Amino acid sequence: MVAVGGIEPQSTARASLSADAIVPWLLFGFLVLVPLVSGETYLLDRFIRIMVFAIAAIGLDLMVGYGALISFGHAAFVGLGAYAVGVLAVHGVTEAAVALPAALAASALFGLLTGMVSLRTRGVYFIMITLAFGQMVFFTASSLAPYGGDDGLTVPSRDTIFGLALLQNPRAFYYLAFACLLASYLLCRAVVASRFGRVFRGARENPARMASIGFDSYRFQLVAYVLSAALGGLAGFLLANLTDFVSPAYMSWQRSGDLLIMVIFGGMGRFYGAIIGAMAYLFLEELLSDYTEHWKVIFGPLLVIVAVFARGGLMGLAEKLVRSLRRG
Repeated sequence: MVAVGGIEPQSTARASLSADAIVPWLLFGFLVLVPLVSGETYLLDRFIRIMVFAIAAIGLDLMVGYGALISFGHAAFVGLGAYAVGVLAVHGVTEAAVALPAALAASALFGLLTGMVSLRTRGVYFIMITLAFGQMVFFTASSLAPYGGDDGLTVPSRDTIFGLALLQNPRAFYYLAFACLLASYLLCRAVVASRFGRVFRGARENPARMASIGFDSYRFQLVAYVLSAALGGLAGFLLANLTDFVSPAYMSWQRSGDLLIMVIFGGMGRFYGAIIGAMAYLFLEELLSDYTEHWKVIFGPLLVIVAVFARGGLMGLAEKLVRSLRRG
């Protein structure tokens, strides 16, 4: 067997396969145990926030990691889902059976309408048009004076689930967020592994070849884009109930950038990498912000180091270390 760059191809593939099979379940096992180890409300809220952003990051990773479609407007879907909850609550509708479908529908519909236009472009043009659509929603929300405008909107109360105030209980809310995260992960993994997913990934590599064998890449990419948007709406639903507040800031291009950083930081093309990236980003944000309000000045070089020396993000770096230890 020929080694390339000092690394045996088969051993590299085995290491990656092993990580893909083991790491996600270790990660989910850890998350299951968090409320059992500590029932402290602050800690549960921190991990709920991590899981909420991880759901949005998984949806973005579907487009970036598997479709090579880099979006700078993904936060708009999160914001739309959050505003669906907030606006309904202001009008006295606080039932999750209504608010959740409304959040998913609002984000998915916006994803469908914008995706029909955005996916006609490629490369930097796709990036810029998704940014433009995201900012359009941001400024629209900022101008909604009846719903708080720039100041945002306070959600009067958390949604009930079939009349039960389960989201008022931190542990119940935690496990709901966990169930949503697990379902999002399994759904996206199943989509990518399916015939649909093979065509979608093929469109990333060679759209002309996919068209020559009878597949319309545009339709497959549009479906994936709408699914990604719906996951953003799910994250928005949970975020609005977690914070009891919605704001145009949820839709800003900076928040879209944060989600993209989470995907890159954890490792693109691995849905569990998006979870690890969200966890690492939010923990570092909290840790570094204790020392300085300009914490991104410290975080920026860390991200550059990961991008330069670990092309697969934190998971790629971990695999490199494992291979080095095996060779050593």
